[in-house]
Amino acid sequence: MRLIPVTVIILAVVLLVGQTTSAADVVNIYSARNEALIKPLLDRYAERTGVEINLVTGSADALIKRLELEGINSPADLLLTVDVGRLFRAKSAGLLRAVSSDILDQNVPEIYRDSAGYWVALSLRSRVIIYAPDRVDESELSSYQALAQPKWRGRVCIRSSSNIYNQSLIAAMIAHDGREATETWVRGLVNNMARPPAGGDRDQIKAIVAGQCDVAVINHYYLAGMLTSGLAQDRETAEQVRLFWPDQEGRGAHINASGAGVTRAAKNVEAAIALLEFLVSPEAQSWYADTNNEYPVRGDVDNSELQKRWGDFKADQLALEQLGVFNAEAVRLMDRAGWK
Repeated sequence: MRLIPVTVIILAVVLLVGQTTSAADVVNIYSARNEALIKPLLDRYAERTGVEINLVTGSADALIKRLELEGINSPADLLLTVDVGRLFRAKSAGLLRAVSSDILDQNVPEIYRDSAGYWVALSLRSRVIIYAPDRVDESELSSYQALAQPKWRGRVCIRSSSNIYNQSLIAAMIAHDGREATETWVRGLVNNMARPPAGGDRDQIKAIVAGQCDVAVINHYYLAGMLTSGLAQDRETAEQVRLFWPDQEGRGAHINASGAGVTRAAKNVEAAIALLEFLVSPEAQSWYADTNNEYPVRGDVDNSELQKRWGDFKADQLALEQLGVFNAEAVRLMDRAGWK
């Protein structure tokens, strides 16, 4: 099962992965990803090529601020984030540089990369609806918009408006439906919240199980992480909810991405591009799917066994850079609507 079919050229990637690189090459990465979700893959690349990988982790906002303060003297070659909105923010601040790579262009669909070459998606995630099967029949669910209907009053959990994933969801709605219709929907959603927004996506799952709400909106891989957790309590909690793909009769479920861009200050540009090319290779994409339960950006790479059990779904085809274009407007709209 593949999320998006895409024409790929395998030979170039095989040649890339098989080549050796001078041990003097270095790539310095500022990463907003959890270290455990990226470092094993970087270690594999470093061992194979001899490239030295230096990884600095932190929140995306802090890393972007650090790049601003360091300016052209920054040691960072790559900025890696878990949301397109912040990649767009870094681009707009002049912190990234445009790069050209046939391998990236051939293997990453156009909607999953910056139109001017400033960043590229590395893995995909969907913002989905989860629900309590003992209190909600799946036939009652349809779309994000339907969660603003009066029947869901006091039944919806979702994290705060300061969360970039929610901002990107609203940005996508503005891109599709316009500001007025989106603001009407957001006001309806706020009226239906079971409690003031609190915690992360895993906390929304726990809130459903605790009976605080009946439905929630989360990124799919948080549920996957709990279902495959080494902690029995996490698995038991996650097994009490179900996943629903929204908007399957419409434009499809909202898609976001982790991604990366070469920094404007990069001293090791070619090595940074080569690493990006590895990260979209079949090997790396399979690792993202199997380890993180994220969806590959490539259509020729299988999903994880858990994702296969969830089945195929229709994905929104909005170009991801639109999530950044409408981010500021989304934040203002959410503030006006009273989304805490």
